[in-house]
Amino acid sequence: MEDQDPALGDVDIMICGFPGKSVCHGGLGWSTVAMIRAEGRTALVDAGNFGMRKLILEQLSGRGLAPADVTDLLLTHSHYDHSVNWTLFRHARIVVGAAEMEWALQVPWGETPVPELYVRALDDWSTCEKVADGATVFPGMTAHVAPGHTPGCLVFHWRTPQRDYIFTGDAAKNRAELVSRDTDMTYDAAVSRRSIEMIWSLWRQRAGTVVVPGHDLPMVLDNGRPRYLGKRRAGIRAWYGRDMQTLIEIDLAS
Repeated sequence: MEDQDPALGDVDIMICGFPGKSVCHGGLGWSTVAMIRAEGRTALVDAGNFGMRKLILEQLSGRGLAPADVTDLLLTHSHYDHSVNWTLFRHARIVVGAAEMEWALQVPWGETPVPELYVRALDDWSTCEKVADGATVFPGMTAHVAPGHTPGCLVFHWRTPQRDYIFTGDAAKNRAELVSRDTDMTYDAAVSRRSIEMIWSLWRQRAGTVVVPGHDLPMVLDNGRPRYLGKRRAGIRAWYGRDMQTLIEIDLAS
C-alpha cells in the first residue's frame, strides 16, 4: 500500500481491499492481501482473486521475494476473492478453518462465491492444515472462528511486542460493518453481529491494536472510534475513445 502508515508496524499491506460492490457486473472481489513476518517465516493473510495474480507477483518481486519464499498462507475463508490464488503458494503451509472446508466442500456447485474445484484440490493438498477455533497458526497468532459471512470464517489475532493486529477477513468487511454491526452477504445477521462483537472485544483489549478488514483500509481506535490508517487508492481506466491511446481514468477513492 502506498504511503503506508507507520502505525501498521509489522504488517505490510500488499493489496488494500475496497469497500464497494459492482453495480452491473457481479462481484467486485477487491480484497486485502497482507504480509507479515516473524521468526524467519513470511506469511500472507489471504491470496486475492484471479485479477490480482500479476499484481501479487509484482508486489512480491518489489520486496525481493518470489512465491516460493512465502512459508505460510493464512486463509480467512474459502470465497474466491480470498482463496483462489493458493496455487501460487502451493509449497507453503496453507491454513484454513476446518469448519470452513467442511462447508465449502458441500455447497452446491455454481451457486456461491466458493471456487469449487480449487477448494476440492486444496482439501487434498499435502500442505493444507485445517484448524479449529483457538489454534495457533503463526508465531503469536490465534485463529478465532467468526461465522456469519460463511460458517467457518476465521479471524486472526496476532500479538506482537509493539502492538496487536486483528485480520477480520469478511467477518467484518469494512468500517461500515464494524460501526453499524450490520452486514452485507451474511447467512444470518444475528450470527454476524455476534462475530463483530467478538472482534470489538479483541480490539479494545490493547491500545493501538490495528484491525485489517477484508475489504477496507486498516484502522485503529481513536477515542473509541475507528480511524483509517494510510490512504485509499482505487480506480478504473477505460477505453471510451476511438483509439488505444485515449484512456479515461475513473477515481473510486474520493
